[in-house]
Amino acid sequence: MLRTSLMVGAVALLAGGSAGFATGTTYRAADARVYELRIYTVLPGRLPALHKRFAEHTMAIFERHGMRNEMYWVPLDSARRDNTLIYVISHESREAADRNWQAFASDPEWIVARDASEADGKILAKAPERTFMTRTEYSPAAARR
Repeated sequence: MLRTSLMVGAVALLAGGSAGFATGTTYRAADARVYELRIYTVLPGRLPALHKRFAEHTMAIFERHGMRNEMYWVPLDSARRDNTLIYVISHESREAADRNWQAFASDPEWIVARDASEADGKILAKAPERTFMTRTEYSPAAARR
């Protein structure tokens, strides 16, 4: 339930507001971009290391490999504020997302940054959660791009 609430909230924030959905209605995507929601859960005390890695390395490497940084959040609730990072990046297409991640994973700068940030221990408690999405044609953010 918490994961679903976080995803709905993150998507609503990205869209610039809340979205109302009609039951049984299908909506077209506003554009071809594919958005990827990712939720990272870290080991105790390791969130500052993750923030540092993103701010100093990861975001720039994402951009170099065709991933657009959209938004980054930390939860406010006490159960997750010290161990969770939620973010959305976007790709030109779903196929591009696969290519982007392959290129990112083998990037020498990423490997050095990852290893350096984990020199005093692993950061992630589990594999990141990820969901691929497209914006609806009625999304307020779609009109601003």
